This record gives sequence, C-alpha cells and structure tokens, in this order.
Amino acid sequence: MPTTQLSVYFFLQVALIIVACQAVGRLAQKLGQPQVVGEMIAGVLLGPSLFGLFLPEWQQALFPKETRGVLYVGGQLGVGLYMFLVGTEFRADHFRSRYRSALSVSAAGIAVPFVLAFALAPWLLTIPGLFAGRAKPLEASLFLGAATAITAFPMLARIIQERGLAGTSLGTLALTAGAVDDAAAWCILAVVLASFGGAWGGAYAAIGGGVAFALFMVLAGSRLLRRIGDSVRPDRPLAASLLALVLVLFCLSAWAMDAIGIHAVFGGFILGAVLPRGALTAKLREQLQPFVVVFLLPMFFTYSGLNTRMGMVMQPALMGAAIAILLASFCGKFIACWAAARLTGENPRDAAAIGALMNARGLMELIIVNIGLQAGVIEPGLFSILVLMAILTTLLATPLFNWVVRADARAVVPEAKALGR
Repeated sequence: MPTTQLSVYFFLQVALIIVACQAVGRLAQKLGQPQVVGEMIAGVLLGPSLFGLFLPEWQQALFPKETRGVLYVGGQLGVGLYMFLVGTEFRADHFRSRYRSALSVSAAGIAVPFVLAFALAPWLLTIPGLFAGRAKPLEASLFLGAATAITAFPMLARIIQERGLAGTSLGTLALTAGAVDDAAAWCILAVVLASFGGAWGGAYAAIGGGVAFALFMVLAGSRLLRRIGDSVRPDRPLAASLLALVLVLFCLSAWAMDAIGIHAVFGGFILGAVLPRGALTAKLREQLQPFVVVFLLPMFFTYSGLNTRMGMVMQPALMGAAIAILLASFCGKFIACWAAARLTGENPRDAAAIGALMNARGLMELIIVNIGLQAGVIEPGLFSILVLMAILTTLLATPLFNWVVRADARAVVPEAKALGR
C-alpha cells in the first residue's frame, strides 16, 4: 500500500479510535469502572469480535491488515511513554519502608500461578486448539504460568491514578509488586521462547541485560540525571531542549530493553523511576500525560483488539479449559497476594486491596499472548481464552477493590461508636 494511502487510513483510524475509547471509557466510569477498562473493551469491540462480526466489510475497509503496523508503532510509543510517566510517580521511600511486603506479594503472585499452571498444563495439552503440537509439557507449563502470573502493570497504574492512590503507600506497594511480577514473567517468557526456538543465548541475554540495565540506571544513571533536574526552575516553563533530551533518553531506554528481549515499557518505567523528583517530573507529566492518555495509548488497545476473536471461547470443546484457566487465574493470584501481604504485617484492608489490584492483567496479558501466538507456542483457542481472562480479571479488579474499601469503612463505624460510649 502506498505511503500516501497509509496516512489517509491512519488519520481516519485514529479519529475513530479516540471517539470509541472516549465513549466506552465514559460509560465505564458511569458503571463504576476506571476509564481505562472501557478503553480496553473499546479496542476489542473495534476488532472482529463485534465490529467485524456484524459489519465485516466495513471493519476490513477501515482496518486493513496493511495499516496495522502503523497502529502497532503508535501503540508501543503510547504504552512506553505512559509507563515512563508512571515511573516519575514512583516513591522509593515508600518502597524502602515496605519492601518486605512488596517482595513477598510479588513472590507469592508468581509462585502460586506457576504451581497451578504446572498442574493444568498436562491436561490442556490433550485439548486440540490450545498449544502448538510441538510444545513440550515444560514449555506449556512455563508459558501458562507466565501468562497467569503477569499483572497488567500499565492498567494497574491507570487504576491507581484514577482512584487517587498514586504516590501513596498502598499504590507504591501495588506498583512495585506488579513491576517485579511482570519483569519475572518476561524473563520466564524469554526462557520459553528460547527453548521453543532452540536458542538459549537469547534468554540469558534478556535476563542478564535487563538486570544490568536496571542496576546501571539506579546506581549511575540517577546521578547523571540529577544535573538535569537541578537545571529546571519551578517558576519557569520546561525548556524545549530539556524536553527533547528526556525524550531521547526515553527512546534509548525503551530501545535497550526491547532489543534485549524484555519489553520497551520497562525501559520507560525505569527511566521515569530514577529521574530526580521535583519540578522536572511535575512539568513532564503536565506536558506529556494528556496527549499520551488521549491520543497514543488507545492505539495499543485497538491493535490488540484487532487480533482478538472472542467467539472462539464459546466452542464446547474449549469451555471446560476456559473455566479452569479463569478460576486458576483469579483465585490463585488473589489468594496468594492477599496471604503474602497479611503474613508480612499488612492490615486486612490493604492486603485484600493488593489482592484485588494485582488481579488486573489486561494490557500486559494482551502483549504476552500476542507474542506467544506469533511465536507459535499457543494456538488461537488458548489465545482467545487468555484474552477473555485478561478482560474479566481487569473488570473485577475495581469492583472488588471498592467492595474491600467499603466493607472496611462499615467495620470502622460501629467500632468508633462503641469507643464513643
């Protein structure tokens, strides 16, 4: 397709994407869900699951395959920049004060889903349409474990932000545990892909390179970036040259993490986390966040939705597998994170809230299942089941979180009255 035609399609697609995401996002807010959940659903609705189901000619005309590469790049830029902005709100002091809880929650949120995945995988391998024929039991177990252990880090960040938890102790604990969960899941995915392709060097490079990059940014990068922060005055606009420099550093960080086989979003998050707090990060959020959230991020949801076919989950042969995976995914993650938080001294409300928030998987789940499908590890049936799992666990995260908070508030009122007597 000529470049001129690609630009015509791109502008029309983005206009439709923004309208759809804003409309469904606002509807989600009215129903008590974060706007980001509505945006994720809007992306799926624009694909073959709804739009393509009832108006396939129109859907194919508006989103031809030749144009999806442009949406993919725009979506990657959006999710990477958003995670960079999330990193700028990361509170290291909160993490240091609650690191035992964060590491315990993360470890439990990884271990229990993997145990359940190893229990389910031998049975799932006998069902056609889930795993590739040449997938070994260990590869299938590791992939399913990574897919069920992962937390939707960007989605979790949006929920925390929209609920006013950004920068709080609870929000930082959830983000930290989610970040460790996702980093571990990506490393395990690299092992699966290396085993499936017979190239173990890629897995070693991904894990070692990711650790080295994070250590360099924390130990040396933060000192170098402090000079940039010191040059910003709160009473003056952010200089265009400084904005350009930060964006160049973001692109290099995202490229480094993507090149070694982790994911670009972690490069953006690490850079944002080590930037010096103060006028620099405040002005970056002020200038970048509206454009990223409204214009760029919805492209990623739509690109994922174009590859999703929800009708496959309703096939009788896959229903039993879908129910088992959904139950293992939700109960395993919630109970494990809740129990770990309680054992490390978190109060009942915060422990239950952590369990609810860590269950959101949407965005990162969509990334990991698309990689698995493209690599030939899984087949369309399991892909559709895992997409459904991503949507349902993310939809349930906010109502469950709100219920925990309300239940705690109701418990406090009678206690306060009794003390008053």
